[in-house]
Amino acid sequence: MIFTRYLFRKFIPIFIGAVIFCSLVLVLIDLMMNLWRYMLDEVPFEQVATVMILYMPKTIFFAVPLSILFAACYALSDLYAHNELIAVHASGVSLFNFTSGLLLFSFLFSFALFVFEDRLVVPTYAKKVELQDTLLGKTQSLDASRIVVISRGGNIVYKADRYSNEEQRLEKLYLVVRNSDKSLMAILRADYADWDGEKWRLVAPIQYTSKNDSLVMEGGADQGILAELTEAPETFRNNTLSVEEVNVAQAKVYISKLQRSGLPVAEAQSQYYKKFAFPFVVFIVVFLSIGLSGKTRKNVMIVSFMLCLFSAVAFYIMQMVTMLLAQNGMIPPIAGAWFPVIFFTMLSLGLLKYVKT
Repeated sequence: MIFTRYLFRKFIPIFIGAVIFCSLVLVLIDLMMNLWRYMLDEVPFEQVATVMILYMPKTIFFAVPLSILFAACYALSDLYAHNELIAVHASGVSLFNFTSGLLLFSFLFSFALFVFEDRLVVPTYAKKVELQDTLLGKTQSLDASRIVVISRGGNIVYKADRYSNEEQRLEKLYLVVRNSDKSLMAILRADYADWDGEKWRLVAPIQYTSKNDSLVMEGGADQGILAELTEAPETFRNNTLSVEEVNVAQAKVYISKLQRSGLPVAEAQSQYYKKFAFPFVVFIVVFLSIGLSGKTRKNVMIVSFMLCLFSAVAFYIMQMVTMLLAQNGMIPPIAGAWFPVIFFTMLSLGLLKYVKT
């Protein structure tokens, strides 16, 4: 316990200082990139300051992995450089036992980082983007065109030329209705359909019913079919988004929408699983720091940091490759997100096993 407190007294101040420094650098970079537009549009300083404050949680999220890598590497390398670990090992304490508190801290911090992103980073960053777009005159329409949505487990297919979000209207709508065995039941056509709060109300619909392998036009639409047209208007919006920029609940809704629409979901699912896997980079970089620090007696701090940084870059590269494979359907989405985490955890265990103590 004494050794653990001593290690944390070295680690915590460096970690906090590195997070603050990296976060401020990222905020200033974002400010510099948009400063000329703020000045051109005469945006008040208070609004610019609000944008910067809203961006800070995102920058902290970005800064944590590099900061914890630097702090862990610096603290351990300093102990190696001053031969303090010799005294620790001479007292019968192994490197793993000495750093177990730091490992536990990084493991629990990975969960905290996930919650931090999901509960704070996502909403504040969304507000930052919305406010920044408003200040800079950027707008995004939710209207959509050439829409195809699969609903009711594939029993109803919506096809519309256009969706107007302001009017909540589908124009030139075709509905393909299928039986439970997926055989064709009927096709409905309407010039447009309006959302009444509970279901879609078709204006002057024409129904074609499948009878004896042919389509027969009928006078009006079947009321039972009309009662099933309850797909929410949000499904038809032009709200293509990145799963990385929304929280877990929103990501699940978006993936469900893609599945109902019959659109590819591999990329979205890969990003969804990455939201759970990526925070564990905090645990991995600390594990790597423990295994790689002190590999040389000369320039201990510089060499150790470079080795750790190289390994962290290798992790990011591997994750990029596996995510790309997952997005193209070559491996399962969950493997694309979690394989680098498992691989580097095993690698760190191997490094720790053969480290000199």
